[in-house]
Amino acid sequence: MRTAYKCRAYPTPEQAGVLNRTFGCVRVVWNRTLAWRRARYRTEQAKTGFVQANAYLTAMKATGELAWLNEVSSVPLQQAIRHQQAAFANFFAGRARYPRYKSRTGRQSAEYTRSGFRYRDGRLFLAKTDAPLAFTWSWPDVDPASIDPTTVTVSRDPCG
Repeated sequence: MRTAYKCRAYPTPEQAGVLNRTFGCVRVVWNRTLAWRRARYRTEQAKTGFVQANAYLTAMKATGELAWLNEVSSVPLQQAIRHQQAAFANFFAGRARYPRYKSRTGRQSAEYTRSGFRYRDGRLFLAKTDAPLAFTWSWPDVDPASIDPTTVTVSRDPCG
């Protein structure tokens, strides 16, 4: 059984900077990959799978124009590609509409899988941060040191 816990985080100014850069990089990767997929389909009539999209992410990170993508953890960037692949699968299956571009004024999120965070004794360390991320635990029945999360999604709503 999967369980999700929603908590409020209180990042330090350094962590807030890393998270802001991560949110921006995830948005840029999503939008550029979506534009690349659309252009590739229009010109070559070829569908794009996860492997091609991930190779495109690697090529984006290698360019001088987008070299700043290397400043953040690669895990949320790859997760954005995975989410986009799932969005296209849902679209082609008739369960959702066509994936849209992400806006900087909307809700922003970054998902970290097990290789992108460390959770020990109730302390959460995200990749590319030095100190643990402070958060409030609002579940009195559950001991935060006893859970073993598989993913951590950090999100920010439009008002901050």
